[in-house]
Amino acid sequence: MMNDENDVCSRRFVLTKLRVIPEGAFSGFGDLEKIEISQNDVLEVIEANVFSNLPKLHEIRIEKANNLLYIDPDAFQNLPNLRYLLISNTGIKHLPAVHKIQSLQKVLLDIQDNINIHTVERNSFMGLSFESMIVWLSKNGIQEIHNCAFNGTQLDELNLSDNSNLEELPNDVFQGASGPVILDISRTRIHSLPSYGLENLKKLRAKSTYHLKKLPSLEKFVTLVEASLTYPSHCCAFANWRRQTSDLHPICNKSILRQEVDDMTQARGQRISLAEDDEPSYAKGFDMMYSEFDYDLCSEVVDVTCSPEPDAFNPCEDIMGYDILRVLIWFISILAITGNILVLVILITSQYKLTVPRFLMCNLAFADLCIGIYLLLIASVDVHTKSQYHNYAIDWQTGAGCDAAGFFTVFASELSVYTLTAITLERWHTITHAMQLECKVQLRHAASIMLVGWVFAFAVALFPIFGISSYMKVSICLPMDIDSPLSQLYVMSLLVLNVLAFVVICGCYTHIYLTVRNPNITSSSSDTKIAKRMAMLIFTDFLCMAPISFFAISASLKVPLITVSKSKILLVLFYPINSCANPFLYAIFTRNFRRDFFILLSKFGCYEVQAQTYSQVYEFRSMLKNPHHQQNTFITKVMIYPISGQSLAALELDVQRDIKRRLDMNHTAEDCKGPHSGDLCHVRKGLETVQVCSGGVDQQSDEWQTKLRAEPASARNEEKKKTERKDSIPSTPLADEYVYAALVVCPLYPYLH
Repeated sequence: MMNDENDVCSRRFVLTKLRVIPEGAFSGFGDLEKIEISQNDVLEVIEANVFSNLPKLHEIRIEKANNLLYIDPDAFQNLPNLRYLLISNTGIKHLPAVHKIQSLQKVLLDIQDNINIHTVERNSFMGLSFESMIVWLSKNGIQEIHNCAFNGTQLDELNLSDNSNLEELPNDVFQGASGPVILDISRTRIHSLPSYGLENLKKLRAKSTYHLKKLPSLEKFVTLVEASLTYPSHCCAFANWRRQTSDLHPICNKSILRQEVDDMTQARGQRISLAEDDEPSYAKGFDMMYSEFDYDLCSEVVDVTCSPEPDAFNPCEDIMGYDILRVLIWFISILAITGNILVLVILITSQYKLTVPRFLMCNLAFADLCIGIYLLLIASVDVHTKSQYHNYAIDWQTGAGCDAAGFFTVFASELSVYTLTAITLERWHTITHAMQLECKVQLRHAASIMLVGWVFAFAVALFPIFGISSYMKVSICLPMDIDSPLSQLYVMSLLVLNVLAFVVICGCYTHIYLTVRNPNITSSSSDTKIAKRMAMLIFTDFLCMAPISFFAISASLKVPLITVSKSKILLVLFYPINSCANPFLYAIFTRNFRRDFFILLSKFGCYEVQAQTYSQVYEFRSMLKNPHHQQNTFITKVMIYPISGQSLAALELDVQRDIKRRLDMNHTAEDCKGPHSGDLCHVRKGLETVQVCSGGVDQQSDEWQTKLRAEPASARNEEKKKTERKDSIPSTPLADEYVYAALVVCPLYPYLH
């Protein structure tokens, strides 16, 4: 149905059943100013010359005609006063040919919601207007725009928003065009802006354009005054950018714009109506033409107004932020990597049997090695993106690199804390349960415990990748995202577990010290040395965990006490303390490690003398452990001189003398059969296979554990002591000191040296 309005200058075709609008349908209507074709589900074709030679026509609307598939290339011709052309919600597959319109007015071309339009060809808008134009191509199915697509146009605004399949703007897409002054690519998949044609750009809109991760050089934006972007880091590029007057593009001097500055300033705020029944979208287009162009800015140099502004999690700085941190992180990461690789190589290549402490130390070294690799990765990215991080921030933080770095550090830190706790508990158990042989920690037990630790560390490191917290929140790729309650619970749980682990470590070492401390000696050098070593272990743990846990817990409660920039100081100076110190405290400073180290080097012709010395000492110790060696004699005295500071050479000499004296005395197992041999027999059975404490006890020896069944002399009454004291070994400490040294000092010794 065709509705003729009272105004004979306007024609509206609404809810009609026309399948075809034939050629010359409006010929003879020279006074027509507006034509609207709307809500026609039957319309399929618009033939040639339908909108031709209509000198007063300034508005055409074709919308809500879903079955309209074809518009003849000659449908629009010779429309000198056309100012608004709307084609919306149709089924056309190509942009209509507009090159024969040749309007003498500013034109708003509004082609939107045509999901079958996939391509914008070359020269698609040439000839539309001899004046400037606004082109809205939003919400179409555009996937490709060819080079020179806007050739021959003066683009005031180009709107490509909501073309969700549009991925690229070619470098020469604006070749031959003046403008655009406003460019909107919001909610597209465009990943880069063209390198040419941005000289006239004053306003850039790229909201929710998540694939646009890198901007062109700032020199391309010579007239930009406003940018609405997706990522805060992009605004960092403009934060301290100051343009000089000489950098302004000649756009402000172009006659086509310069001549209209005064007129547009006066007209600003006034509504321009081109028809008596102005529609909202039509008016909106022309309102924007006059209100959004701030031509007054052509007379001065201004800063760029950019949003979103950088926030607390993404400040405008490089990854490290401070030059001193940039240097220190390299030194610390290399130290951690080198130390832990050395420990792994020595422990893995050792010719001696793998023990529980060695196995746990291998796990700890691997975890600390991963932390060193994480720091090295962060340092490398920082160097690569120095002074240009805003252009790499999105690729880094949203890419696989940051996820890998974050996974690495969370996995490594949790595995390291878990392994430190396991080592401490193993030491505590060995020392406090030395006589309970059935409770001995076997290698298979340790392997099961560490398997649980690996699974736990792996699982908690995966959570941020699957949406529970996130590694992409900050440039250092730590899980600082606590926006959701689940993410906050995740971060808090990790921090609380780490604090509990530290409390367990402190408690175990305190109990170990109280257990080892000889109650018969008020203040000995051995106690002092034990206390110092344990204090060092606790202090390094405290120095690593306390600052990070304190500030991290406050931040997870949404009461941050320091900024992300300051937190990087904690990351570099405190976070890797354990990773750097553990190889030395738990391995490199021990005699067993030095033995394995020199033996390994001797295979390459280095330090052969030292290796031979350590091998002889080990063989000597092995001989002492063998109860059938040297006519089945056994050692009944435990040497505790190393704990008092005696040298290894002096220790060996004393042991040799003691062996000779024992052989001369010819004490054998028969002593246990005498009527007054109870005390001596118990002591000898408890100590006969205990090795000398120089270099530590080889705890894999079943003989050592199976013989430690001596009863402490303190449990026997005084009368029995007096009657049997004569059977005690001459010139040796009391029996209870034998047992104390055998059961407590020797198991502890590997951890003290």
